[in-house]
Amino acid sequence: MESTASPVDIDLLDVPPAGTVERWAWDYVYTTDLAHKLAPPPLPRVWEPHAKSRRIEAPGRPPELSVVLHASKTPSAGALRSPEKRAQLVHTFLHHELQAAELMAWASLAFASAPRAFRGGLLHILADEVRHMRLYDDYLRDLGYRFGSFAVRDWFWERVPSAQTPAQFVAVMGVGFEGANLDHTARFAERFRAIGDHRGAEIQERVGAEEIPHVRFAVRWLRRFLATETGAETPLDFDVWWRTLPPPLSPMLMRGKPQNRVARAKAGLSERFLEELGAWSCDVPGS
Repeated sequence: MESTASPVDIDLLDVPPAGTVERWAWDYVYTTDLAHKLAPPPLPRVWEPHAKSRRIEAPGRPPELSVVLHASKTPSAGALRSPEKRAQLVHTFLHHELQAAELMAWASLAFASAPRAFRGGLLHILADEVRHMRLYDDYLRDLGYRFGSFAVRDWFWERVPSAQTPAQFVAVMGVGFEGANLDHTARFAERFRAIGDHRGAEIQERVGAEEIPHVRFAVRWLRRFLATETGAETPLDFDVWWRTLPPPLSPMLMRGKPQNRVARAKAGLSERFLEELGAWSCDVPGS
């Protein structure tokens, strides 16, 4: 069923000043121009002095994209032999990258009082997500499809903006969902290679490798944010992490099978953390 949501309402009194990093991020989230989403202009060097928090409720959606409330089922491994099913899967990956890019811009605006190094790091990650979008977009075109050939669901937008603090944001988006993508990209690389699609496999491997620093960034900053509360920076504890997630989100959505333990370890997650992530269930006492 298609979403009946009205176009995004923009409070013109809240728009950041032209030429600032904040206005760049604002425009990226709100634009309905698909070309802008895939290739935004260069990032300005000027930050808005004394920027205030701006929490955008929903992104601008290009008319090429049909947003639905329920996504189609992920194609099975065998179904990927069909170019159409492969394109459908990659289309989903592309839209995931778009949402990730938008949400990095969203967080840079929502948490205006966070350290500038943190907010700038989010926008550096955004640039990586845009590059991944173009990899997927080129692949889709070679298969005979385009961005918009299949319906999309704003799955991440339905969840991530519930984060009320920078710590919650990196817990859910970086350690959580991007951490899970380290598992997913490895699994789908194997599936693509198994059917002889080496290009698809290589794209998955590249995206996975480039997201390791994203997770490492999230781990590092989550430890720093938590240290301001406890007075001491310590290795990331699994229990502390999952209790930092904005309710009702849980680790169940933030792991793939099998876990890509090598990539997750490179991102700064301990063996104990990964053991507890793999063993976690909603029946854990006190959960």
